[in-house]
Amino acid sequence: MTLNRREFIQNTAAAAAAVTSTTLWAADTIKIGFVTPLTGPLALFGEADKWTVEQMKQTFKDGITVAGKKYSVEILIKDSQSNPNRAAEVASDLILKDKITLMVVSSTPETTNPVSDVCELNETPCISSVCPWQPWFFGRKGDPAKGFAWTHHFFWGLEDVIGNFTNGWKSVKSNKKVGGLFPNDGDGNAWGDKALGFPKPLAEMGFTLNDPGRYQNGTQDFSAQIAAFKKDGVEIVTGVMIPPDAKTFLTQAKQQGFNPKVITLGKALLFPVGIEALGDLGLGLTTEVWWSPSHPFSSSLTKQSAKDLAATYEKSSNKQWTQPLGFAHALFEVAADALKRAKSVKAADLRDAIAATDLDTIVGHVKWGGPGPFKNVSKTPLVLGQWVKGSKHKVDLVIVNNETAKNIPTGGSLKPM
Repeated sequence: MTLNRREFIQNTAAAAAAVTSTTLWAADTIKIGFVTPLTGPLALFGEADKWTVEQMKQTFKDGITVAGKKYSVEILIKDSQSNPNRAAEVASDLILKDKITLMVVSSTPETTNPVSDVCELNETPCISSVCPWQPWFFGRKGDPAKGFAWTHHFFWGLEDVIGNFTNGWKSVKSNKKVGGLFPNDGDGNAWGDKALGFPKPLAEMGFTLNDPGRYQNGTQDFSAQIAAFKKDGVEIVTGVMIPPDAKTFLTQAKQQGFNPKVITLGKALLFPVGIEALGDLGLGLTTEVWWSPSHPFSSSLTKQSAKDLAATYEKSSNKQWTQPLGFAHALFEVAADALKRAKSVKAADLRDAIAATDLDTIVGHVKWGGPGPFKNVSKTPLVLGQWVKGSKHKVDLVIVNNETAKNIPTGGSLKPM
């Protein structure tokens, strides 16, 4: 087929108009990248994230106004596959190929750290959560005097988890001998660190820590640790484990006749699905509680209370509420609030708006440069919970100690295993 000159010019003009309209449309869209572990050993952390994204699509369906101009909102969720290398890879794709406006990232140092590093490198505004601040900050070789330029984090710290765990242990009569299970990963190395982690404060409180050393995630045999704990007369066990490792340890401890009075583990015992999988072994276990339906906070975006959000999730997903639900929601609260206050959608203006955040969210108050330890870290409250037989669900997480956050109500007291 041959084109005459007029047809050629008309077709070229039409094509140019199509490109221009697409470009304009793209320029009028705010793209939020969201990296989270949807599969792999950390998948329980990301269980509520797709649901949260669907809720946010509804929340932002009419767009968002930045500096007097309305933009449509697109959320691009990517699976880290519980792998730090994969997390960095999808973060790079979101920034370089999808041209996102800002990044939100959640769930453990294996996800938050590589994504935050990629954002820092590419000068992309990033909001992260669900990782204690020490492994996020020091794990990325943060300088307390300088902080970071592009990445901001909100969550609690090891000082909070240590405070909650020990407050619970002090309420139970024991010989104060503690066995530590710390893996060779970002969390384990931070929790077991002699200066920043558990050893120093435990010693100061009169607890004796038996730390048999770092083990590899996915370990199939905890006999050496169990033997060391039995020999030492350990009555309290703590650590930060991925769910499959916790199940292996608890099963083998029972088989080998090791029955401590208290088992308080971070990470592994956060999720009802994981506790149900343990059967009777799960009842009486204690863990940190960063968010629950009884937290006295509401969403700045949807106005839902923590109780309302949990109930809505349970009704529409047919799953029990889970702690990361509140923080996934809060990531978008902070993002939306920063966008509304930004001078423009340019990266530097958005970064400055994030840094100036002063917001009541569904997980508590988020403010950088305030009472947090460093300018890029905002702390949220933490309490202690214990798993018990449920009434509505198979298991329930009851708050049993709130000494570090009195505004969050307790539902009972800690009972020995």
